Amino acid sequence: MSAQYRSRRRLGALVVTSTLVFAGTAVAIVAAPADAASSTVVITEVYGGGGNTGAPYTNDFIELTNNSSSPVDLTGWSVQYASAAGTTWAVTQLTGSLAPGAAYLVQEGAGAGNGQPMPTPDATGNIAMSASSGKVALVSATTALACGATCSTAAGVVDFVGYGTANDFETTAAPGLSNTTSATRKVPTTDADNNGTEFAAVNPSPKTLTSTPPDPNPIDAKIHDIQGSAHLSPLNGKLVGNVTGVVTAKSGNGFWFQDPQPDADPATSEGLFVFTSSAPTVNVGDAVTVKGTVAEFRPGGSGGTDNLTTTELTNPTITVTGTAVVPAPTIVGPGGRVPPSTVIDDDSNGDVETTGTFEPATDGIDFWESLEGMWLGIDQPQVTGPTSSFRELSVVPAGSSVRTVRGGIVLQKADSNPERVLLDDVLTPIPDAKTGDKLAGVVSGVLDYSFGNFKFLPTQTPTVVAGGVTRETTKASSPLQVSVATFNVENLDPSDGAAKFDGLAQAVVRNLASPDIIGLEEVQDNDGATNSGTTAANVTLDTLAAAIVKAGGPEYAWRQIDPVNNAEGGEPGGNIRVAFLYRTDKPVKFVDRPGGGSTVATTIVTDRFGRPHLSSSPGRVDPANPAWAAARVPLAGEFTWHGQSLFVVVNHFSSKGGDDPLWGRTQPPVQVTAAKRHQQAESVRGFVDQLLAKDTGANVIVLGDINDFDFSETTDILVGSGKTALIDLPRTLPLPERYSYVFEGNSQILDQILISQNLKPASSYDIVHMNAEFPDQISDHDPQVARVVPLPSWVR
Repeated sequence: MSAQYRSRRRLGALVVTSTLVFAGTAVAIVAAPADAASSTVVITEVYGGGGNTGAPYTNDFIELTNNSSSPVDLTGWSVQYASAAGTTWAVTQLTGSLAPGAAYLVQEGAGAGNGQPMPTPDATGNIAMSASSGKVALVSATTALACGATCSTAAGVVDFVGYGTANDFETTAAPGLSNTTSATRKVPTTDADNNGTEFAAVNPSPKTLTSTPPDPNPIDAKIHDIQGSAHLSPLNGKLVGNVTGVVTAKSGNGFWFQDPQPDADPATSEGLFVFTSSAPTVNVGDAVTVKGTVAEFRPGGSGGTDNLTTTELTNPTITVTGTAVVPAPTIVGPGGRVPPSTVIDDDSNGDVETTGTFEPATDGIDFWESLEGMWLGIDQPQVTGPTSSFRELSVVPAGSSVRTVRGGIVLQKADSNPERVLLDDVLTPIPDAKTGDKLAGVVSGVLDYSFGNFKFLPTQTPTVVAGGVTRETTKASSPLQVSVATFNVENLDPSDGAAKFDGLAQAVVRNLASPDIIGLEEVQDNDGATNSGTTAANVTLDTLAAAIVKAGGPEYAWRQIDPVNNAEGGEPGGNIRVAFLYRTDKPVKFVDRPGGGSTVATTIVTDRFGRPHLSSSPGRVDPANPAWAAARVPLAGEFTWHGQSLFVVVNHFSSKGGDDPLWGRTQPPVQVTAAKRHQQAESVRGFVDQLLAKDTGANVIVLGDINDFDFSETTDILVGSGKTALIDLPRTLPLPERYSYVFEGNSQILDQILISQNLKPASSYDIVHMNAEFPDQISDHDPQVARVVPLPSWVR
């Protein structure tokens, strides 16, 4: 199996496995099976495409069947695999007794995680089998075979299958396979020792000892009967027939069709996907009748356990009965089906698929589920986030809830914006667009689900109507103010090239008005992701400082501490860290004190006047605390401004990677990463408390990529309480201005600046929206600038 990466719906299969009928005449005819009967165990199915792009199952597998009239003890037996021309055999040992007529499933290696989880296997190995050609042997011993092209007749070989271009087989080779087809014995109870005539390339169908044969009598059903008023079909696993509808859209491995005569229940979808595994031969507008097995497909396979399933028909027989008018799209938004405005789900505590409640009128996750597979339209959808690198574009219907001042939609503690949906490029290209744009006319498509989100799949590329949003600039600070910024420079290292450094430099000079102090996040070492043992970042920072001068800005000096190699997360080898830049032409001065190091904690000391200072500057905050394991340790720096001390702590807390998605099957979503950020906030807050304990009037700024919201417990911990509480500047902004990051169309706070109370009266604050809303980003975060006046501690 070849490694695969993020894939779309199961595209690109090579072998047609459905039966297509026109006016009652079948196009595909299966050859007659052989007659010879085996008296023992035979190989009945071989599949090597598990987990690859388009794979229906996460793993490769080999299936056996006992053709004898007595149980067979498989203990001491094995299944073995070699490549098409290989002489080295990989072995999986078998155990247990196989009853007459029963199936035995051997699960083998996984690919990239695509497909549905396997049924419970009877034996497990980790052999990575070829999806197209190879050799499989059932052997009555566990010693690896030692033969070349003659293993099919070797001693101890009970049965043998060579497929594709294999150089060994029984009489002739079984067909070549793909990610979506297995070599399946046409009649499990016969074995004439001829792989070519006895095996067909069809949809994989792994069975186990407890498997039951499918119902041979299909149930007559409508699409809404199959979809049901729930997340899982009430007919899951059943064979259904006479399912009628009109083809509305098609992809590389199937098509969607819809019943033009819907029922009266808005909770039941009238659209359904038919999985044909290869390019379907039907056309949009065909009237079809389909027979097939109802299945719940979970995108992402074993790696997508948080994903909802999509209902589909598999192993279909399709009859084209004529042509028909494609139904008018069901409008989502004003004048049509209006999605809930605040709630994704409020009645589950675990798996939403089994909760027993389904409320499309109030729960967003149920609303979109009730439209799964349907032909939909959104009139002039409004863009709330930029087109992503995955060619996804977040939109909302008109009239949605709290919008940003620039056309986004604000994420709030009690409002995750369930009216959002992502346009995806499965069926047509998605254009570049930015927050605040609109799409012209009624955008039509079908509703799907993948990667933790409902996906709206247009069939024609939408036209973008520009909204006029431009990149912001901030004002320069006054002579009395020191300007302090936070800027995530997104894995910056010299290999990014001049364009990245020049873009960041232009941002510093033109958009941020050359702040006096900049806290940088995501600075990488001098050779970036090359895992060479290098931890120094002097070339990275020198290059950025030089680019700023080239862009017409002032000279900046920098301070940072190299981390322990590969100990603080980020790209392996990149040695990500935080750092300071500060201007050398202004009254801001960095107070250098020696003694700092990657594992050395800076502490608070006092001079003979009782004034606090850092024991080492720059210095790392609490590096031995387990909160910082595999995370970026904060950096504290002591500055002066016109002789007044200013203490700045730059941070980059642990990310949200690993949390449940907002639209996942687990509701409410579990934020498994939050606990570590709480610990990190407690560590930083403890450091600030030590500083303020020495001088409650100390000038303190805590800033950086906190990776958590302004309304989060992480922020509450950093703020603290009482006279030493910090002021979280994002919380001081009106709600429509409170964002520094856009994720899946939700405008939200991740980056923050917090200041001590004595700095507030003379401060001003600006989130400079120049990145997060645009598809052509120099970074995915918007920088922020606070302008403050450090005062003596007695002036409060």
